[in-house]
Amino acid sequence: MPLEPVQRASARFRTVVACGIWFSVCLAGLRATSAEPKPGELGGAASDPLTVLEARCVKCHGGEKTKGGLDLVTREALLRGGENGASVIPHDANASLLVKMIRHEEDPAMPHKEKKLSDDEIAQIVKWVNDGVPYVRPLKKETPASGQAPAQFTITDTDRSHWSFRPVTHPAPPDAGHAPVDGANPIDRFIAAKLAAAGLTLSPPAGKATLIRRVTLDLIGLPPTPEEVDAFAKDTSPQAYEKLIDRLLASPHYGERWGRHWLDLARFAETDGFEHDAVRPHSWRYRDYVVRAFNEDKPYDRFIREQIAGDELWPGDPEALTATGFNLLGPDMVDSSDQEQRRHNTLNDITDTAALTFLGLTIGCARCHDHKFEPLSQRDYYSLQAFFTSVKFDRERTIPTPAERESYEAAMSQYEARPEVRELAELEAPVRAQLREHKLAKLPSEAQIAHRTPPDQRNAEQANLVLETEDKVKVSEKELAAAFSGDAKARRQELMGAVKKFSKPAPLPRAMALLDGVPQKTFVLRRGEYSQPEEEVRPDFPEIVRPATAMPSSDGRRAALAEWVASPTNPLTARVMVNRIWQHHFGRGIAPTPSDFGTHGQPPTHPELLDWLASEFVARGWSVKAMHKLILLSATYQQSSAVSPSARAADPENKLYSRMSRVRLEGETIRDSLLAISGQLNPQMGGPGVFPPIPKEIFAGAKGWPVTERASDYSRRSIYVFSRRNLRFPFLEVFDAPDSNLSCPVRERSTTAPQALTLLNADEVMTAAKLTADRLKREAASTDDQIVLAYRLTLARAPTAREAAISRDFLAQAPLEEFCRALFNLNDFIYVE
Repeated sequence: MPLEPVQRASARFRTVVACGIWFSVCLAGLRATSAEPKPGELGGAASDPLTVLEARCVKCHGGEKTKGGLDLVTREALLRGGENGASVIPHDANASLLVKMIRHEEDPAMPHKEKKLSDDEIAQIVKWVNDGVPYVRPLKKETPASGQAPAQFTITDTDRSHWSFRPVTHPAPPDAGHAPVDGANPIDRFIAAKLAAAGLTLSPPAGKATLIRRVTLDLIGLPPTPEEVDAFAKDTSPQAYEKLIDRLLASPHYGERWGRHWLDLARFAETDGFEHDAVRPHSWRYRDYVVRAFNEDKPYDRFIREQIAGDELWPGDPEALTATGFNLLGPDMVDSSDQEQRRHNTLNDITDTAALTFLGLTIGCARCHDHKFEPLSQRDYYSLQAFFTSVKFDRERTIPTPAERESYEAAMSQYEARPEVRELAELEAPVRAQLREHKLAKLPSEAQIAHRTPPDQRNAEQANLVLETEDKVKVSEKELAAAFSGDAKARRQELMGAVKKFSKPAPLPRAMALLDGVPQKTFVLRRGEYSQPEEEVRPDFPEIVRPATAMPSSDGRRAALAEWVASPTNPLTARVMVNRIWQHHFGRGIAPTPSDFGTHGQPPTHPELLDWLASEFVARGWSVKAMHKLILLSATYQQSSAVSPSARAADPENKLYSRMSRVRLEGETIRDSLLAISGQLNPQMGGPGVFPPIPKEIFAGAKGWPVTERASDYSRRSIYVFSRRNLRFPFLEVFDAPDSNLSCPVRERSTTAPQALTLLNADEVMTAAKLTADRLKREAASTDDQIVLAYRLTLARAPTAREAAISRDFLAQAPLEEFCRALFNLNDFIYVE
């Protein structure tokens, strides 16, 4: 059973490969038009291979269609092949799949379901392939049928009047007459007015035990202790609940809880994904940056600016540099055979994720064509991407503070000044250079030129060549050692032994980050293919939300983008973020599609409330903690989850907030609660991800989960568990951990048999049950006292009389450890009221 996810992935991979083979066959073949060619038009000397391809092939492989991914319009596109690789081998027609298909030597014969090409036409294409597939011109692309003009992108008045594209307003809260009490929280006045229109009211307030558990799990992701519950129950002052909120917001655990929500949006992971799923040794620094930012209540507009353009706006600030790692968190095929395509994949991921996360726009659909449903054009897409086109992706950027850099440089000067270190470097330098030159000489001449061109003077093609070939010119320690012989070898070994006695300064901290690169042009790409550039575009904002004023910067620096996104006048940014905050407190956003604020997203149930919250967010200095407090102090948040028959009938989905929705906890909160209740929780914060043990069956025959040596690290909070793209931590995966390949605005909340089996049998639960039982024995003398304490630890309340009686009967037949395990399987444990 544990291998099931791997088997499913393997099956999906086999299916994709099989489909790729089929489509590659189709794409390599040539589909004819339905009409027979007239004599002299195509056959014989009057035609040429490019004309044949235009007449018989471009319809499916170069117009609006590129079946199987094959594009015949340019030589570069043809050689890139389709979904299953190359379709032609230049100078070798007999080995080329395209030729085999048009000869009907392989199935399916091409043109598919059409008359076979004439012998003359086949001969021309064979000669053309043997000549190296020369293109004296690009092929003519398939055009729309006669009389049909291409559709023009337009933005209508209806588009412009869409609620999310209009300026944010500050509506006055409705009359207080509908609110639970006079002078109520403005949130309650908005909610109560809608309820009154439906003949409903808020539910009664939740009890203190329910409320403290709810707000504690909401803000810090850990259950309240019995002592905290007692203190809150005994505090009868009007400020008791507000003081509780303030205490929780000040906890360092707050950043761990709310930082996790942001990491879902940022598609955070510590590996590259794809086949090798290589480790990213510095990505954890972004996670720690996010935790600190939430704990410090960093203004959200500053938080945005740092992630989009921290290196430009605060170049000496390590935090701001680390923040730009947001852009590089997506999956990355490091060993791609097409490094230019790899770069474009990253640029696409940056563009898509920034729009989704900060603006709530699904602009990624406009990469290949104008958006089919939203007022977002393909030009909008590449104009937005143009802000990032020239950046360098630095996955090993040093991020020291000035003091750290000064200390490091002083220590390195001392180290390098040692005679042995200096002599070893002088001995190795010419040999290393010679080895590198020998490797470089084996590369094509254009690659050699690219490597010898200073980095800041390389054009885009040269930069790509260097990326593709840099591993081929690296000199390994093994190669360096083998290059020495005789006295030189002996002296090197002697020097290396001496140098090992000195402590080399620890390297400076590093992080993934962006930095400015060589300016590059940006083009609209036909069907998103970098090999098919069309019109050039300048950096700009999507037209539907573009401000009337001119671009604040003509050079396209990301600082201009950051300033626009974080502007109080941007109609999307504040709305999107307050909706996310509301979503995590109530289980759903006011706008139910939190990363889709476009015309096809679901509209807000309370648009005036959303605008009021957004305007308050800006007015309160973009403080996320201030928004928490505003929402949590409302009667709407504090109401019971009990539902009346009238509310169930009139508001079955609780869209009007006639009660508090019961929400299942995320896997991280369930696991962390188990650790806290059983006394295992290690509160250490930050640092590289840890590898707790996982069932051996899951990782049989694979590598990549080296269990951390220090056992105390196994009990750290789940946010610090190593995040591997191709293998999610099993306990978290079964409770709907997100796919880190994509931005995740809303987690699934499934109910499955594996969840029940996990809560019954997982090592995490078994260990927690045993240690909790040990705790009960230490802290409670009698069986009745142990029952009460167990309920208070697990559910933050005492058992009812019926629960106590059932528990006594259970313990008469089963050990205390099994009783604890039973409590961990209660709905009341994994749901918050």
